Amino acid sequence: MTSKLAAVLPDLAPWRTSRDFRLLFVQGLVTYFGSFMAMVAMPLQIKDLTDSPLAVGAMGAVELVPLVVFGLYGGALADSADRRKVILLSEAGLGVLAVVLLVNSLLPEPLLWPLYVVAAGVSALAGLQRPALDSLMARIVPHDQLTAAAALNSLRWQTGAIVGPALAGLVVAYAGHPSAYAVTVVGFAASVLMCTRLAPAPPSPSAPKPSLRGIAEGARYAWSRPVLLGTYAIDMAAMFFAFPNALFPFLADDLDAEWALGLMYAAGSVGSVLVSLTSGWASRVKRHGQLVVYGAAGWGLAIAAAGWFASVWVVLVCLAFAGAGDMLSGLGRSTIWNQTIPEELRGRLAGIEVLSYSVGPQLGQVRAGAMAGWSGTRPAIWSGGLACLASVGLLAAALPKLMTYDADTDADAQRRRAQKSEKNAEAVG
Repeated sequence: MTSKLAAVLPDLAPWRTSRDFRLLFVQGLVTYFGSFMAMVAMPLQIKDLTDSPLAVGAMGAVELVPLVVFGLYGGALADSADRRKVILLSEAGLGVLAVVLLVNSLLPEPLLWPLYVVAAGVSALAGLQRPALDSLMARIVPHDQLTAAAALNSLRWQTGAIVGPALAGLVVAYAGHPSAYAVTVVGFAASVLMCTRLAPAPPSPSAPKPSLRGIAEGARYAWSRPVLLGTYAIDMAAMFFAFPNALFPFLADDLDAEWALGLMYAAGSVGSVLVSLTSGWASRVKRHGQLVVYGAAGWGLAIAAAGWFASVWVVLVCLAFAGAGDMLSGLGRSTIWNQTIPEELRGRLAGIEVLSYSVGPQLGQVRAGAMAGWSGTRPAIWSGGLACLASVGLLAAALPKLMTYDADTDADAQRRRAQKSEKNAEAVG
Protein backbone atom coordinates (compact mmCIF):
# COMPACT_ATOMS: atom_id res chain seq x y z
CA MET A 1 0.00 0.00 0.00
CA THR A 2 2.86 2.38 0.86
CA SER A 3 4.55 1.78 -2.48
CA LYS A 4 1.27 2.37 -4.34
CA LEU A 5 0.71 5.66 -2.52
CA ALA A 6 4.28 6.74 -3.24
CA ALA A 7 3.70 6.14 -6.93
CA VAL A 8 0.70 8.50 -6.93
CA LEU A 9 1.47 11.19 -4.36
CA PRO A 10 3.66 14.18 -5.32
CA ASP A 11 7.40 13.54 -5.55
CA LEU A 12 8.98 15.56 -2.72
CA ALA A 13 12.57 15.10 -3.87
CA PRO A 14 13.08 18.80 -4.80
CA TRP A 15 11.89 19.84 -1.33
CA ARG A 16 14.41 17.52 0.32
CA THR A 17 17.25 18.35 -2.07
CA SER A 18 17.25 22.15 -2.35
CA ARG A 19 17.09 24.79 0.41
CA ASP A 20 16.38 27.54 -2.12
CA PHE A 21 13.52 25.50 -3.57
CA ARG A 22 11.99 25.28 -0.08
CA LEU A 23 12.36 29.04 0.40
CA LEU A 24 10.80 29.84 -2.97
CA PHE A 25 7.98 27.38 -2.31
CA VAL A 26 6.97 29.05 0.98
CA GLN A 27 7.59 32.58 -0.35
CA GLY A 28 5.45 31.88 -3.40
CA LEU A 29 2.64 30.44 -1.30
CA VAL A 30 2.50 33.60 0.80
CA THR A 31 2.69 35.87 -2.26
CA TYR A 32 0.02 33.97 -4.19
CA PHE A 33 -2.38 34.10 -1.28
CA GLY A 34 -2.15 37.88 -1.10
CA SER A 35 -2.04 38.36 -4.86
CA PHE A 36 -5.19 36.38 -5.50
CA MET A 37 -7.00 38.47 -2.91
CA ALA A 38 -6.18 41.52 -5.07
CA MET A 39 -6.91 39.67 -8.33
CA VAL A 40 -10.50 39.13 -7.20
CA ALA A 41 -10.94 42.52 -5.53
CA MET A 42 -9.69 44.59 -8.51
CA PRO A 43 -12.12 43.38 -11.23
CA LEU A 44 -14.94 43.36 -8.70
CA GLN A 45 -14.13 46.97 -7.76
CA ILE A 46 -14.05 47.97 -11.45
CA LYS A 47 -17.44 46.25 -11.91
CA ASP A 48 -18.84 48.13 -8.91
CA LEU A 49 -17.54 51.44 -10.30
CA THR A 50 -18.60 50.95 -13.94
CA ASP A 51 -21.01 47.98 -14.25
CA SER A 52 -19.32 47.25 -17.61
CA PRO A 53 -17.85 43.91 -18.77
CA LEU A 54 -15.75 45.82 -21.31
CA ALA A 55 -14.24 47.95 -18.53
CA VAL A 56 -13.28 44.80 -16.62
CA GLY A 57 -11.89 43.16 -19.75
CA ALA A 58 -9.87 46.32 -20.45
CA MET A 59 -7.55 45.31 -17.62
CA GLY A 60 -6.07 42.81 -20.05
CA ALA A 61 -5.44 45.57 -22.58
CA VAL A 62 -3.55 47.84 -20.18
CA GLU A 63 -1.49 44.89 -18.94
CA LEU A 64 -0.46 43.69 -22.38
CA VAL A 65 2.19 46.19 -23.53
CA PRO A 66 4.08 46.31 -20.19
CA LEU A 67 4.05 42.53 -20.10
CA VAL A 68 5.51 42.19 -23.60
CA VAL A 69 8.18 44.87 -23.13
CA PHE A 70 9.28 44.01 -19.61
CA GLY A 71 8.88 40.26 -20.10
CA LEU A 72 11.38 40.28 -22.96
CA TYR A 73 13.71 42.68 -21.14
CA GLY A 74 13.35 40.65 -17.92
CA GLY A 75 14.47 37.55 -19.80
CA ALA A 76 17.65 39.29 -21.00
CA LEU A 77 18.18 40.74 -17.51
CA ALA A 78 17.92 37.29 -15.91
CA ASP A 79 20.87 36.11 -18.05
CA SER A 80 23.04 39.09 -17.11
CA ALA A 81 22.19 40.01 -13.50
CA ASP A 82 21.95 38.30 -10.12
CA ARG A 83 18.57 36.55 -10.34
CA ARG A 84 18.09 36.78 -6.57
CA LYS A 85 18.39 40.57 -6.72
CA VAL A 86 15.92 40.81 -9.61
CA ILE A 87 13.39 38.70 -7.70
CA LEU A 88 13.84 40.70 -4.48
CA LEU A 89 13.54 44.18 -6.02
CA SER A 90 10.54 43.32 -8.20
CA GLU A 91 8.79 41.73 -5.21
CA ALA A 92 9.31 44.93 -3.23
CA GLY A 93 7.87 46.94 -6.13
CA LEU A 94 4.76 44.75 -6.20
CA GLY A 95 4.33 45.43 -2.49
CA VAL A 96 4.39 49.19 -3.14
CA LEU A 97 1.66 48.81 -5.77
CA ALA A 98 -0.44 46.87 -3.25
CA VAL A 99 -0.14 49.87 -0.91
CA VAL A 100 -1.46 52.12 -3.72
CA LEU A 101 -4.53 49.88 -4.08
CA LEU A 102 -5.14 50.02 -0.34
CA VAL A 103 -4.84 53.81 -0.17
CA ASN A 104 -7.15 54.30 -3.17
CA SER A 105 -9.76 51.97 -1.70
CA LEU A 106 -9.79 54.01 1.53
CA LEU A 107 -10.72 57.24 -0.27
CA PRO A 108 -14.30 58.48 0.26
CA GLU A 109 -14.82 57.96 -3.49
CA PRO A 110 -12.24 55.49 -4.89
CA LEU A 111 -10.87 56.41 -8.31
CA LEU A 112 -11.01 54.15 -11.37
CA TRP A 113 -7.78 55.14 -13.14
CA PRO A 114 -5.39 54.01 -10.34
CA LEU A 115 -6.72 50.48 -10.78
CA TYR A 116 -5.58 50.45 -14.42
CA VAL A 117 -2.24 52.07 -13.54
CA VAL A 118 -1.60 49.44 -10.88
CA ALA A 119 -2.64 46.67 -13.28
CA ALA A 120 -0.07 47.94 -15.81
CA GLY A 121 2.60 48.25 -13.09
CA VAL A 122 1.96 44.75 -11.79
CA SER A 123 2.23 43.43 -15.34
CA ALA A 124 5.57 45.20 -15.85
CA LEU A 125 7.08 43.97 -12.58
CA ALA A 126 5.79 40.43 -13.13
CA GLY A 127 7.38 40.52 -16.59
CA LEU A 128 10.71 41.46 -15.00
CA GLN A 129 10.46 38.90 -12.21
CA ARG A 130 9.11 35.74 -13.80
CA PRO A 131 12.07 35.02 -16.12
CA ALA A 132 14.43 35.25 -13.13
CA LEU A 133 12.20 32.93 -11.08
CA ASP A 134 11.67 30.43 -13.89
CA SER A 135 15.30 30.33 -15.00
CA LEU A 136 16.47 29.91 -11.40
CA MET A 137 14.54 26.64 -11.07
CA ALA A 138 16.75 24.72 -13.51
CA ARG A 139 19.81 25.88 -11.52
CA ILE A 140 18.65 24.94 -8.01
CA VAL A 141 16.85 21.64 -8.82
CA PRO A 142 18.55 18.49 -10.21
CA HIS A 143 17.72 17.66 -13.85
CA ASP A 144 15.80 14.47 -13.06
CA GLN A 145 13.64 16.30 -10.49
CA LEU A 146 12.35 19.06 -12.78
CA THR A 147 8.95 17.47 -13.44
CA ALA A 148 8.48 16.93 -9.70
CA ALA A 149 9.49 20.56 -9.06
CA ALA A 150 6.96 21.73 -11.65
CA ALA A 151 4.21 19.70 -9.95
CA LEU A 152 5.10 21.07 -6.50
CA ASN A 153 5.27 24.63 -7.80
CA SER A 154 1.87 24.24 -9.40
CA LEU A 155 0.49 22.78 -6.17
CA ARG A 156 1.79 25.84 -4.34
CA TRP A 157 0.28 28.21 -6.90
CA GLN A 158 -3.06 26.44 -6.95
CA THR A 159 -3.30 26.33 -3.16
CA GLY A 160 -3.03 30.10 -3.12
CA ALA A 161 -5.44 30.27 -6.05
CA ILE A 162 -8.06 28.31 -4.13
CA VAL A 163 -7.77 29.95 -0.72
CA GLY A 164 -7.13 33.48 -2.00
CA PRO A 165 -10.15 33.89 -4.32
CA ALA A 166 -12.53 31.96 -2.07
CA LEU A 167 -11.65 34.15 0.92
CA ALA A 168 -11.43 37.29 -1.20
CA GLY A 169 -15.04 36.94 -2.31
CA LEU A 170 -16.11 36.73 1.33
CA VAL A 171 -13.75 39.47 2.53
CA VAL A 172 -14.88 41.93 -0.15
CA ALA A 173 -18.54 41.09 0.42
CA TYR A 174 -18.44 41.47 4.20
CA ALA A 175 -15.42 43.72 4.93
CA GLY A 176 -14.92 45.68 1.70
CA HIS A 177 -12.11 46.10 -0.81
CA PRO A 178 -9.67 47.72 1.67
CA SER A 179 -9.50 44.56 3.76
CA ALA A 180 -8.57 42.44 0.74
CA TYR A 181 -5.87 44.90 -0.28
CA ALA A 182 -4.53 45.02 3.29
CA VAL A 183 -4.00 41.26 3.22
CA THR A 184 -2.13 41.69 -0.07
CA VAL A 185 0.20 44.28 1.49
CA VAL A 186 0.99 42.01 4.44
CA GLY A 187 1.66 39.08 2.11
CA PHE A 188 4.19 41.02 0.04
CA ALA A 189 5.97 42.30 3.15
CA ALA A 190 6.47 38.72 4.37
CA SER A 191 7.54 37.59 0.91
CA VAL A 192 10.25 40.26 0.63
CA LEU A 193 11.74 39.12 3.94
CA MET A 194 11.95 35.53 2.70
CA CYS A 195 13.51 36.60 -0.62
CA THR A 196 16.40 38.17 1.30
CA ARG A 197 17.38 34.67 2.48
CA LEU A 198 17.84 33.24 -1.01
CA ALA A 199 21.40 32.43 -2.05
CA PRO A 200 22.92 34.79 -4.65
CA ALA A 201 22.49 33.60 -8.24
CA PRO A 202 25.04 35.62 -10.23
CA PRO A 203 25.35 35.31 -14.02
CA SER A 204 28.33 33.68 -15.70
CA PRO A 205 31.34 36.01 -16.19
CA SER A 206 30.84 35.93 -19.96
CA ALA A 207 27.11 36.75 -19.83
CA PRO A 208 26.13 39.56 -22.24
CA LYS A 209 24.46 42.74 -21.06
CA PRO A 210 20.72 43.07 -21.76
CA SER A 211 20.27 44.13 -25.37
CA LEU A 212 17.95 43.81 -28.34
CA ARG A 213 20.58 41.63 -29.98
CA GLY A 214 20.52 39.23 -27.02
CA ILE A 215 16.72 39.10 -27.04
CA ALA A 216 16.80 38.38 -30.78
CA GLU A 217 19.28 35.54 -30.17
CA GLY A 218 16.85 33.92 -27.76
CA ALA A 219 13.96 34.38 -30.21
CA ARG A 220 16.00 32.76 -33.02
CA TYR A 221 16.73 29.77 -30.81
CA ALA A 222 13.04 29.39 -29.93
CA TRP A 223 12.07 29.66 -33.61
CA SER A 224 14.53 26.89 -34.47
CA ARG A 225 12.84 24.48 -32.06
CA PRO A 226 9.42 23.25 -33.32
CA VAL A 227 8.76 21.58 -29.97
CA LEU A 228 9.18 24.86 -28.10
CA LEU A 229 7.09 26.70 -30.68
CA GLY A 230 4.32 24.18 -30.14
CA THR A 231 4.25 24.72 -26.38
CA TYR A 232 4.09 28.50 -26.81
CA ALA A 233 1.46 28.49 -29.57
CA ILE A 234 -0.90 26.00 -27.93
CA ASP A 235 -0.84 27.77 -24.58
CA MET A 236 -1.44 31.19 -26.15
CA ALA A 237 -4.31 29.88 -28.28
CA ALA A 238 -5.95 28.13 -25.33
CA MET A 239 -5.80 31.22 -23.15
CA PHE A 240 -6.84 33.67 -25.88
CA PHE A 241 -10.00 31.77 -26.77
CA ALA A 242 -10.93 30.26 -23.41
CA PHE A 243 -9.88 32.50 -20.51
CA PRO A 244 -13.22 33.64 -19.03
CA ASN A 245 -12.09 35.08 -15.66
CA ALA A 246 -13.04 38.66 -16.57
CA LEU A 247 -16.62 37.48 -17.06
CA PHE A 248 -17.02 35.67 -13.73
CA PRO A 249 -18.69 38.65 -11.95
CA PHE A 250 -21.25 38.82 -14.77
CA LEU A 251 -21.65 35.03 -14.97
CA ALA A 252 -22.43 34.98 -11.24
CA ASP A 253 -25.13 37.60 -11.89
CA ASP A 254 -26.56 35.63 -14.83
CA LEU A 255 -26.80 32.49 -12.72
CA ASP A 256 -28.28 34.45 -9.78
CA ALA A 257 -25.38 33.22 -7.65
CA GLU A 258 -23.38 36.26 -6.58
CA TRP A 259 -22.27 34.24 -3.54
CA ALA A 260 -20.39 31.88 -5.89
CA LEU A 261 -18.03 34.47 -7.39
CA GLY A 262 -15.06 33.50 -5.23
CA LEU A 263 -15.77 29.83 -5.89
CA MET A 264 -15.68 30.45 -9.65
CA TYR A 265 -12.21 31.93 -9.38
CA ALA A 266 -11.10 29.06 -7.16
CA ALA A 267 -12.77 26.13 -8.99
CA GLY A 268 -10.10 25.75 -11.68
CA SER A 269 -7.45 25.59 -9.01
CA VAL A 270 -9.33 22.79 -7.25
CA GLY A 271 -8.99 20.68 -10.39
CA SER A 272 -5.32 21.58 -10.70
CA VAL A 273 -4.64 20.67 -7.08
CA LEU A 274 -6.28 17.27 -7.50
CA VAL A 275 -3.90 16.58 -10.40
CA SER A 276 -0.92 17.90 -8.41
CA LEU A 277 -1.76 15.77 -5.38
CA THR A 278 -1.78 12.66 -7.58
CA SER A 279 1.18 13.68 -9.76
CA GLY A 280 3.66 10.99 -8.70
CA TRP A 281 3.09 9.29 -12.06
CA ALA A 282 4.18 12.43 -13.94
CA SER A 283 7.85 11.88 -13.08
CA ARG A 284 7.71 8.70 -15.18
CA VAL A 285 6.14 10.33 -18.25
CA LYS A 286 8.46 10.80 -21.25
CA ARG A 287 6.02 12.13 -23.91
CA HIS A 288 5.51 15.57 -22.39
CA GLY A 289 4.29 17.07 -25.66
CA GLN A 290 1.21 14.89 -25.49
CA LEU A 291 0.49 16.26 -22.01
CA VAL A 292 0.59 19.77 -23.48
CA VAL A 293 -1.87 18.96 -26.28
CA TYR A 294 -4.36 16.76 -24.45
CA GLY A 295 -4.38 19.00 -21.39
CA ALA A 296 -5.11 22.13 -23.47
CA ALA A 297 -7.86 20.32 -25.39
CA GLY A 298 -9.45 19.25 -22.10
CA TRP A 299 -9.29 22.85 -20.89
CA GLY A 300 -11.17 24.11 -23.95
CA LEU A 301 -13.85 21.41 -23.78
CA ALA A 302 -14.49 22.05 -20.07
CA ILE A 303 -14.72 25.84 -20.56
CA ALA A 304 -17.23 25.32 -23.36
CA ALA A 305 -19.32 23.19 -21.00
CA ALA A 306 -19.06 25.82 -18.25
CA GLY A 307 -20.54 28.41 -20.59
CA TRP A 308 -23.32 26.12 -21.78
CA PHE A 309 -24.85 24.84 -18.52
CA ALA A 310 -27.16 27.01 -16.39
CA SER A 311 -26.61 25.29 -13.02
CA VAL A 312 -23.97 27.05 -10.92
CA TRP A 313 -22.84 23.76 -9.37
CA VAL A 314 -22.37 22.15 -12.79
CA VAL A 315 -20.46 25.25 -13.90
CA LEU A 316 -18.14 24.96 -10.90
CA VAL A 317 -17.48 21.28 -11.69
CA CYS A 318 -16.71 22.15 -15.32
CA LEU A 319 -14.28 24.86 -14.20
CA ALA A 320 -12.58 22.31 -11.95
CA PHE A 321 -12.16 19.96 -14.93
CA ALA A 322 -10.75 22.88 -16.91
CA GLY A 323 -8.17 23.47 -14.19
CA ALA A 324 -7.16 19.82 -14.28
CA GLY A 325 -6.58 20.03 -18.03
CA ASP A 326 -4.57 23.22 -17.65
CA MET A 327 -2.43 21.58 -14.98
CA LEU A 328 -1.60 18.64 -17.25
CA SER A 329 -0.66 20.99 -20.07
CA GLY A 330 1.43 23.13 -17.71
CA LEU A 331 3.38 20.12 -16.43
CA GLY A 332 4.28 19.20 -19.99
CA ARG A 333 5.31 22.74 -20.94
CA SER A 334 7.43 23.35 -17.86
CA THR A 335 9.26 20.04 -18.17
CA ILE A 336 10.07 20.53 -21.86
CA TRP A 337 11.36 24.05 -21.19
CA ASN A 338 13.56 23.09 -18.25
CA GLN A 339 14.84 19.85 -19.77
CA THR A 340 15.93 21.22 -23.13
CA ILE A 341 16.92 24.92 -22.95
CA PRO A 342 20.66 25.66 -22.45
CA GLU A 343 21.66 27.49 -19.25
CA GLU A 344 23.12 30.47 -21.13
CA LEU A 345 19.72 31.10 -22.77
CA ARG A 346 17.47 30.23 -19.84
CA GLY A 347 16.67 33.83 -18.89
CA ARG A 348 15.84 35.00 -22.40
CA LEU A 349 13.77 31.92 -23.16
CA ALA A 350 12.03 32.33 -19.80
CA GLY A 351 11.07 35.82 -20.97
CA ILE A 352 9.48 34.32 -24.07
CA GLU A 353 7.77 31.75 -21.86
CA VAL A 354 6.31 34.54 -19.74
CA LEU A 355 4.78 36.00 -22.88
CA SER A 356 3.42 32.63 -24.00
CA TYR A 357 1.49 31.96 -20.79
CA SER A 358 0.67 35.58 -19.89
CA VAL A 359 -0.15 37.40 -23.13
CA GLY A 360 -2.83 34.84 -23.96
CA PRO A 361 -4.85 35.50 -20.78
CA GLN A 362 -4.50 39.28 -21.16
CA LEU A 363 -5.79 39.20 -24.74
CA GLY A 364 -8.31 36.60 -23.65
CA GLN A 365 -9.80 39.03 -21.14
CA VAL A 366 -10.20 41.64 -23.86
CA ARG A 367 -11.75 39.07 -26.24
CA ALA A 368 -14.12 37.79 -23.56
CA GLY A 369 -15.22 41.29 -22.51
CA ALA A 370 -15.82 42.44 -26.08
CA MET A 371 -17.61 39.21 -27.05
CA ALA A 372 -19.82 39.35 -23.95
CA GLY A 373 -20.83 42.91 -24.80
CA TRP A 374 -21.97 41.71 -28.21
CA SER A 375 -23.43 38.24 -27.59
CA GLY A 376 -23.91 37.94 -23.83
CA THR A 377 -21.82 36.37 -21.08
CA ARG A 378 -22.52 32.66 -21.52
CA PRO A 379 -22.22 32.57 -25.35
CA ALA A 380 -18.88 34.39 -25.04
CA ILE A 381 -17.65 31.60 -22.75
CA TRP A 382 -18.87 28.49 -24.59
CA SER A 383 -17.91 29.75 -28.05
CA GLY A 384 -14.41 30.53 -26.77
CA GLY A 385 -14.05 27.00 -25.39
CA LEU A 386 -14.97 25.47 -28.75
CA ALA A 387 -12.57 27.80 -30.57
CA CYS A 388 -9.82 26.71 -28.17
CA LEU A 389 -10.51 23.04 -28.89
CA ALA A 390 -10.35 23.61 -32.64
CA SER A 391 -7.16 25.68 -32.51
CA VAL A 392 -5.34 23.14 -30.33
CA GLY A 393 -6.20 20.38 -32.82
CA LEU A 394 -4.95 22.43 -35.76
CA LEU A 395 -1.69 23.36 -34.02
CA ALA A 396 -1.02 19.77 -32.98
CA ALA A 397 -1.45 18.65 -36.58
CA ALA A 398 0.79 21.46 -37.86
CA LEU A 399 3.58 20.72 -35.32
CA PRO A 400 3.89 16.91 -35.21
CA LYS A 401 7.27 17.00 -33.41
CA LEU A 402 5.50 18.19 -30.28
CA MET A 403 3.36 15.05 -30.19
CA THR A 404 6.40 12.77 -30.72
CA TYR A 405 8.69 14.50 -28.19
CA ASP A 406 10.40 11.93 -25.93
CA ALA A 407 12.59 13.05 -23.02
CA ASP A 408 14.85 9.98 -23.39
CA THR A 409 15.60 10.40 -27.09
CA ASP A 410 15.25 14.14 -27.80
CA ALA A 411 18.68 15.49 -28.75
CA ASP A 412 18.28 18.77 -26.84
CA ALA A 413 17.14 17.00 -23.67
CA GLN A 414 20.08 14.59 -23.89
CA ARG A 415 22.52 17.48 -24.38
CA ARG A 416 21.14 19.44 -21.43
CA ARG A 417 21.21 16.34 -19.21
CA ALA A 418 24.85 15.69 -20.11
CA GLN A 419 25.79 19.33 -19.42
CA LYS A 420 24.23 19.26 -15.99
CA SER A 421 25.87 15.93 -15.10
CA GLU A 422 29.22 17.36 -16.18
CA LYS A 423 28.72 20.44 -14.05
CA ASN A 424 27.73 18.36 -11.01
CA ALA A 425 30.81 16.15 -11.48
CA GLU A 426 33.03 19.22 -11.56
CA ALA A 427 31.44 20.55 -8.38
CA VAL A 428 32.01 17.25 -6.58
CA GLY A 429 35.59 17.04 -7.89
